[in-house]
Amino acid sequence: MKLLLKNGTLIDYKTRTNGKKDILIEDDKVVEIAEEIESEADKIIDCTNYNIIPGMIDMHCHLREPGFEHKETIETGSKSAVAGGFTTICPMPNTNPTPDNVEVLQKIINEAKRVNLCNVLPYASVSKGEKGEEPVNYKELKEAGAIAFSDDGMPVVNSKIMRNAIIEADKLETFVASHCEEKSVAAGAINAGKVAKELGVEGVLPEAEEIMAAREIVISETNKVRAHICHISTETTRNMVRDAKKRGVKISCETCPHYFSFTVEEVKNSGVNAKMNPPLREEKDRQAIIEGLKDGTIDAIITDHAPHAEEEKNKGLATAPNGIIGFETALSAEIMNLIDTKELNYLDLVRLNSYNPAKLLHIDRGTIEEGKIADITIFDPNEKYTYTKEMIVSKSKNSPFIGKELKGRVKYTIVGGRIVYECN
Repeated sequence: MKLLLKNGTLIDYKTRTNGKKDILIEDDKVVEIAEEIESEADKIIDCTNYNIIPGMIDMHCHLREPGFEHKETIETGSKSAVAGGFTTICPMPNTNPTPDNVEVLQKIINEAKRVNLCNVLPYASVSKGEKGEEPVNYKELKEAGAIAFSDDGMPVVNSKIMRNAIIEADKLETFVASHCEEKSVAAGAINAGKVAKELGVEGVLPEAEEIMAAREIVISETNKVRAHICHISTETTRNMVRDAKKRGVKISCETCPHYFSFTVEEVKNSGVNAKMNPPLREEKDRQAIIEGLKDGTIDAIITDHAPHAEEEKNKGLATAPNGIIGFETALSAEIMNLIDTKELNYLDLVRLNSYNPAKLLHIDRGTIEEGKIADITIFDPNEKYTYTKEMIVSKSKNSPFIGKELKGRVKYTIVGGRIVYECN
């Protein structure tokens, strides 16, 4: 199978390419990149006015299967991911049962292979049942296909367990992704402050994230091992990570589009569809996250795609579950809130969505080069559309972007040389 991409703008961070190129793909690999390619092909895609980037990698999402298939399945989540331009996704282990053993992990991997849309690289849990009490067999799970380890959704309160997990994962050339939440100060529905008081709900203190982020930095620095902090959202966490990196600490971190797109004020517009954990913060925090993306403090943008059924979300702000879907709006959020505002350029976008995540995950992806696997995202950076509930591919519809005009639309997603998504 030969696929020829014509007249698109190739943007690749590794090679610092940003210009018009043709790309010839044969079977699963890129075989030629040139200004002009005249070749026979089974399919030719005219990419005039489109950007072509290495396939986007989401190293933190939730597919809910096994156990919560009423919210999302590996199949529906994969369909949503490729519609958003993602060629590789890493689902978190807060399922039921949790992948704390090889059998459950293998079932997830096998189902993803059956679906065969995008690369699905699952996390295994840090502790059995995500209870934070008994460690899993890290070596066995890594060898069985776990990309990394996390108890995401549940903080590992026991510092001895967490220290051991981070050290053991580092020995295996992988990492622990820490959901930083100090439960003793984490009670609440949305960020503590004026909006929480106005809406009459308990507020989550920013220290809930920051205290535990500080712990992971200490473990990383003291033991000279890598720890990874999930979905950072506050100025103080950004400051701590930035300062640690300046000292040479092997810490890495990620953030989500909602933390640089919205503040807690969005709760007044979107209600429970703007409720997540950590919560949306203040404008100073939003700006700090953008600065962290610009200066390299924050390594990657992830979606934290967290589907919930409508009847669950509609329980009211105080009791509704945390989380929003994010695969299908991530690229538009970045274009509107980072590119159009001149905060970042498209090479930065590729660095944060493709190149850096591939490096963090130790996978041979994140670039478009001759001889490499053809995982590619093609999008129109200028197309505008209104995001409606009806167009959502995910099984769940919990998004603060519903009803908003978005800019930038994925046109094709290519995984291993196969077109797995085409925008109608």
